[in-house]
Amino acid sequence: MAAPPDMELSSTLSLELLPTDPLLLILSFLDYRDLVSCCYLNRRLNQLSSHDPLWKRHCKKYWLISEEEKTRRNQCWRAIFISTYSDLGRYIHYYATLKKAWDDLEQYLGQWCPRMIGSLKESVGEEDLDAVEAQIRCKLPDDYRCSFRIHNGQKLVVPGLMGSMALSNHYRSEDLLDIDTAAGGFQQRLGLKQCLPLTFCIHTGLSQYMALESVEGRNKYEIFYQCPDQMARNPSAIVMFITGTSYLEWFTSYVNKVVTGGYPIIRDQIFRYVHDKDCVATTEDITVSVSTSFLPELSSVHPPHYFFTYRIRIEMSKDALPENVCQLESRYWRKTDAKGDVEEVQGPGVVGEFPVISPGKVYEYTSCTKFTTTSGYMEGYYTFHCLSNKERFFNVTIPRFHMVCPAFKVSTA
Repeated sequence: MAAPPDMELSSTLSLELLPTDPLLLILSFLDYRDLVSCCYLNRRLNQLSSHDPLWKRHCKKYWLISEEEKTRRNQCWRAIFISTYSDLGRYIHYYATLKKAWDDLEQYLGQWCPRMIGSLKESVGEEDLDAVEAQIRCKLPDDYRCSFRIHNGQKLVVPGLMGSMALSNHYRSEDLLDIDTAAGGFQQRLGLKQCLPLTFCIHTGLSQYMALESVEGRNKYEIFYQCPDQMARNPSAIVMFITGTSYLEWFTSYVNKVVTGGYPIIRDQIFRYVHDKDCVATTEDITVSVSTSFLPELSSVHPPHYFFTYRIRIEMSKDALPENVCQLESRYWRKTDAKGDVEEVQGPGVVGEFPVISPGKVYEYTSCTKFTTTSGYMEGYYTFHCLSNKERFFNVTIPRFHMVCPAFKVSTA
């Protein structure tokens, strides 16, 4: 029985006879690995897979190469992808995310904290990272290594890139450590076995550590603040306040908080106060908003002592009448812990001051509190008197704001 004419035609149809444009369109949907594989199938696909515009998407997706960068390099897209891959290929799943985070951070710092830009250190090479691994006899995670191929942390300066915190008698500012300083602080002692410091505060000695192995109750690559267990007989017993599950998550979430304005810029440095957008209350022409922060270096799990700082912003509307100028007379706080126990505080002024609020003016101050439970909340009111009518007193609501200790673990050392 003879084959139908159309079957005979299909059996003789080859890839060489297919038009170029549809094939290029199909190849444009392939990932770089599949595109490379096509180069080895036959001569036609080899020629098509080398079509330079196909590699433009991959250069932008994985290496964030711009048209300007391509012009500066004076190379085709395919050559740029191959040369970059030969240097950074092991980081292909992390590089674009971390490079964008660093670029966004540098752009933001250039606008709001320009002197901090000068503290950033240039990248390091693969041989430097390999040498550190040999020194500490432990493998570094690829996302951590990738970040140092972009920037080698920062110099030990103030303010630190990883945020500041200040009270009347307490200040800290954390630097992002360069790779050599981090390696010098690598821990093998009981309680912090196989832990690498990521940050350091020269005022308090506080660091955030990354666990390079799953030992002593930690997960591999978990990031934490260490806190001594004051009730344990063993001095190596510590509590770990968890701040991240991986370097990529830890660093990019911090940068996102910075560049979106989640952390305020105060005196040319980043302050790690978290503001809940719902934590705002307006009474007449005066708006009160609150941001909070947990201080691990002043806290303890055993005995329970959780320390928080809060920043209050009091602002009078710019549209308020001039006769509405008023002065803060006193404060009232109602503080409730996780057990429902209530403590009330009332006193004159705030932090020893009696600020005057006028249209368009802002007054901010910082204070602190502590709980014996891992969470709690505060609320209250300020009493003001009107300067144009000193017999008129009125209360301004302070919105309820919650404070929650981060998740923590007790070391099994």
